Amino acid sequence: MQSGKRKMKQIRVADWMTETVLAVETFDSISIARQLMAKHRINQLPVLDNDVLVGIVTDRDLRDAYPTSMMIDRGKAIDRFADSVTVEEVMSHDVFTVRPDTPLKKAVGLLRRHRIGSLPVVKNRSVVGIITRSDILDFVLSGLSVRMPAGTDNQKAKSAGRRTRGKSPRLES
Repeated sequence: MQSGKRKMKQIRVADWMTETVLAVETFDSISIARQLMAKHRINQLPVLDNDVLVGIVTDRDLRDAYPTSMMIDRGKAIDRFADSVTVEEVMSHDVFTVRPDTPLKKAVGLLRRHRIGSLPVVKNRSVVGIITRSDILDFVLSGLSVRMPAGTDNQKAKSAGRRTRGKSPRLES
């Protein structure tokens, strides 16, 4: 006897994560981390030591580490300071991670519960991706639910959701 319910496929982190991960090493300066974040418009960088994830540094960590803006007329001194402080000195050491097969709903719960902006995705001790709040928003904008009918092409849905990135809805007057 066949059930009337369609088989549903659980959406995984791998379906929505960003696979190209920018990272810094523990010995990199906070100046380098700040430049990477600014250039690529990102807020978090995994920190690696010999290709092993050992921490994460955020834009907030960097802001907190930089001298006060009251020193605005001392730009060269601030630059020297930023070049002398390593990422390891300001990063968070306790990093929440997920696996590619982790249900997206669980990853969203971790982001929300711990009030963090991203989760490195780790497989066999290697960083294979990162899931961020922006990735979650792309998922929401795609119109999919956390469970999809089996056989749905996640990559097509992901591309459709990202196609509209940066476009604002037009308001009718």
